[in-house]
Amino acid sequence: MTLKFKELEAMGKAELTEKIVELKQELAKERSTIASGTRSENPGKIKKLRRDIARLFTVIEMKRSE
Repeated sequence: MTLKFKELEAMGKAELTEKIVELKQELAKERSTIASGTRSENPGKIKKLRRDIARLFTVIEMKRSE
């Protein structure tokens, strides 16, 4: 599930930071799976996670400048 920009704008700052922590943990887990030599079930998942994290940081910066 890709995070939609409109949905993120409606979230509060605390929710956004919580979501970032959650996604970073998931990204670390996925990277460790690959590092251990195991194949990932979804090879595009890392790219999706990285984009979602960047999207969250963008929304936080937009809220900060308002």
